[in-house]
Amino acid sequence: MPVRAVALLAAAALALAGAPPDPCYEDERPRRCIPDFVNAAFGAPVAASSTCGRRGPESLCDPPGDQPPDSACRVCDAARSDRRHPPAHLTDLNNPHDVTCWRSAALPPAAYDSPPDNVSLTLSLGKKYELTYVSLQFCPRAARPDSVAIYKSADYGVTWQPFQFYSSQCRRVYGRPNKATVTSANEQEARCSDSHRLAGEGSGGARLAFSTLEGRPSAANFDISPVLQDWVTATDVRVVFNRLHMVSEGEEPDGKRQAAPGTQHYAVSDFAVGGRCKCNGHASRCVPARAEDGVTLGAGAGAQQLACDCKHNTAGRDCERCKPFHFDRPWGRATARDANECKGNVMLRF
Repeated sequence: MPVRAVALLAAAALALAGAPPDPCYEDERPRRCIPDFVNAAFGAPVAASSTCGRRGPESLCDPPGDQPPDSACRVCDAARSDRRHPPAHLTDLNNPHDVTCWRSAALPPAAYDSPPDNVSLTLSLGKKYELTYVSLQFCPRAARPDSVAIYKSADYGVTWQPFQFYSSQCRRVYGRPNKATVTSANEQEARCSDSHRLAGEGSGGARLAFSTLEGRPSAANFDISPVLQDWVTATDVRVVFNRLHMVSEGEEPDGKRQAAPGTQHYAVSDFAVGGRCKCNGHASRCVPARAEDGVTLGAGAGAQQLACDCKHNTAGRDCERCKPFHFDRPWGRATARDANECKGNVMLRF
């Protein structure tokens, strides 16, 4: 055999030996495969309804605390890179030694009959994900919000569904009981919890963490629960800050708030969304979407558009259907027991 042919065969053998195994197959048999767990929010665009400094420089202050008054205030100016606090800071690298914050514009002192603040953050993921948690870390020494609503969209921002509510007065603010029990009959019901779910301050600020499957009866059987699979599916996540401070009837804003109105603002250092690219068990990774993937550009147009790298003879952006001419068995989501590979049609030959 010529030396060149031997060299080519050796190179091919090395390439095959070095190729990582396909997680979607084992000994050439199809098996369920899923993309890696990621922070789907990292680097994704966030649209904020309010950001400090957009209308010119403004002074923002932390609530009264141990630090001297002068060190508790800062000037926010969107026109200066060293003084701006844009929404891009929400999904950048979360470094506890170099905290970056998004800050809303200053709010007026609250009164009992004040309208809700409705300051919103809308995160576009660029693809359907199955979410495990939504987490917000607030800036060190910043005021904690009292009433927060989390919504999700599964159609790129066309429609929205309540995901979770937090408030010290759930009934008054959101018309829902505090910590209602979820049953198998209402597993897609958004709950309201009092704001004690906000973790302690620590060195990095308070954290709010919502676990999408916590308290859902079918969570242990997620693979065979279409209801919960739909519940955790999202293309976009919206957080709405409704109240920074709850005022009781007859209570007036205290003197400290009137003396330092800049204290009243929202400040978040990290917006994280943990989950996996939704591929229905038929892909181990997501890749940049192509035109043939049927990409729909909606509210998520600013995010990188992704699609599953489908296996098991499946197709679609989420591997949600069988490839053409592979309809001998109905499409199904892959499970640990059955990969539900699409089968090619039996061609009759004469």
